[in-house]
Amino acid sequence: MIEPTVSGITAAAGFHATGIASGIKQAGLDLALIVSDRPASAAGLFTLNRVRAAPVIISLEHLASSKGFARGITISSGCANACTGEPGLAAAREMAIDTAHLIRCPVEQVLVASTGVIGLIPDTTKIRLGIALANRSLSQSGHRAAAKAIMTTDPWPKEAAVRISTPAGAFHIGGMAKGSGMIEPRMATMLAFITTDAQIDSVQLRRALVDAVDDTFNAITVDGECSTNDSVFALAGGVSEIQVDSSLYPTFVNALRQVCLELALAIVRGGEGATKLIRVRTIGAQSVYDARQVARTIANSPLVKTALNGGDPNWGRLLAAAGRARVPFKPSQAVIKIGPAVLYSNDRPFSDREPVAAEHLQGNEVDIEIDLGTGGNHRATIYTCDLSTDYVKINADYRT
Repeated sequence: MIEPTVSGITAAAGFHATGIASGIKQAGLDLALIVSDRPASAAGLFTLNRVRAAPVIISLEHLASSKGFARGITISSGCANACTGEPGLAAAREMAIDTAHLIRCPVEQVLVASTGVIGLIPDTTKIRLGIALANRSLSQSGHRAAAKAIMTTDPWPKEAAVRISTPAGAFHIGGMAKGSGMIEPRMATMLAFITTDAQIDSVQLRRALVDAVDDTFNAITVDGECSTNDSVFALAGGVSEIQVDSSLYPTFVNALRQVCLELALAIVRGGEGATKLIRVRTIGAQSVYDARQVARTIANSPLVKTALNGGDPNWGRLLAAAGRARVPFKPSQAVIKIGPAVLYSNDRPFSDREPVAAEHLQGNEVDIEIDLGTGGNHRATIYTCDLSTDYVKINADYRT
């Protein structure tokens, strides 16, 4: 049985966290620390962008050199430490060294992550002092502060956790994430962190993470932009002593997927300037790739997103977006639905049904479905949000 619970990143026994203000930002919390009581199995997925931030490079190195173990994760917000060359790499390494010294572990057992403006090198003195302060305030109740400390333009902190009951006992999976703009990860999200007190080795943990991310973090988009810093980390401390074997693995993945989906949808709901959560579902595709490609093309279309923001059931924009996705598609046999209303089917529009669709668009959750008409049996869902004038304002003023 999988049941929602509280405590986010510290729902799993054996983990402590906190968030503090180190002065990286002009105001507010800006540095988070997550620490496991013991060396934990660790896995990570990272941005596919060829421009990779220094913390991504260092964390990849540490996961390889530690052979998949970690004790802590240090996260800073307000400065991405991307496109900063050797000075940026040195700053990221220093974050790990300072953390390792305080929590008493090998430096390769510390992972690092950053988010914020590209091109800035973090103030290592502020971060060093911040890590020391954070280490003194670690607690099981520090999950909320940690979730707040990793925010940039996010309108609220994002947390999720579940309790999984098994015949052998119970274990937990918890997590937190940040992301609001520059979201189309194609692997994870801007930043996400998952912990569990189950026992699972790093190879199986990474496999489970890939399985869970595929239809959650990897199925969201706010603006079609792939960040330089996208990372998702998972740590398994094993304090519950519940071993994830072959029989328990499917349950573990389902629970992990549930946590990831809740966090992923929170990112979309909190997209910059967003007013609606939009599910774009494609069916009748020749392959999963085709289904995802069409759904993603529709979800990223500015014309579609602005029409939905205005409550306009403009099915023509959906059809046109599907037609440029460069996958097998038969418009003469396609079917398009907005909410409960079929607006186009087999080359015939149904304008008399548009009021029903328009009423559906007044809600804060929107469902779109398109049958590609190829006779295939594959489907996919991509989650996105509408595009409002507030998105333009937020990003026009992001640095100024």
